[in-house]
Amino acid sequence: MPSDLKKTVSLPQTPFSMKANLPQNEPKMMARWAEMRLYDRIREARRGGKMYLLHDGPPYANGPIHLGTALNKCLKDFVVKSKNMAGFDSPYVPGWDCHGLPIEIKVDESLGRKKLEMQPLQVRNACRAYAEKYLDLQRSQFKRLGILGQWDEPYSTMTPQYEAAVMQSFYEFFEKGMVYKGLKPVYWCIFDKTALAEAEVEYETTPVPACG
Repeated sequence: MPSDLKKTVSLPQTPFSMKANLPQNEPKMMARWAEMRLYDRIREARRGGKMYLLHDGPPYANGPIHLGTALNKCLKDFVVKSKNMAGFDSPYVPGWDCHGLPIEIKVDESLGRKKLEMQPLQVRNACRAYAEKYLDLQRSQFKRLGILGQWDEPYSTMTPQYEAAVMQSFYEFFEKGMVYKGLKPVYWCIFDKTALAEAEVEYETTPVPACG
C-alpha cells in the first residue's frame, strides 16, 4: 500500500492558494475593480439592451450594517448581476433612508440632556450629520461585500434633488385633483415627541383565557 494516499488521487492543478488571506487580498481586489472601472464597463457593455430595473428599498443610515441589511443587499446584487449576465441592461442605484424615528432616537441618545438646550434646526443638523456619517460607513461596508453599483452617486432621501423630485410628484398629483384635505389619525410618541408611522406601532397581544 502506498504510504502517501494523496499521490494516488487525481486532482486538478490550480494557481489558487489553499489559504484565502482575505486581509491582504480583499483590499487588492477592491482596488483592482475600482481601477478597471468594473461597474462602468458592465454598464457600457449592456447599453442598448432590454432594461431591467431593480428598485432599491433603502436601509436606514442609523448604524453599521447588520445581518439583515447585508442579506438584503447581497440578494439584490445576485439579481442584478444575473440579469446583466443574461444580457439585460440592469443598473443598480443604491439608496439610503435618512429620515425617521430610528435616526432621531440614536441622535437623542448621543446628545442626552444637551438636546434640551438646542434649537430645532440644530437638532435637525445633528441628525443630518449622523445620517451622513453612517451612509458613508455602510457604503464602504457594502462595497467590501463585493456588491457592484453606482456607489459614487447613490440616492438619499435628504438630498435637495430627492426632495425636489418628491415635491414635483406631489404637484403632479395636485394638478390632477388627487390631493384633498381630510382627517386621518396620526400616531404620536409621547416619549420621543414625534409622529410615528403605522409600521412603527406594535400592540401587545393579550392571551384569551380559555373557556371553562
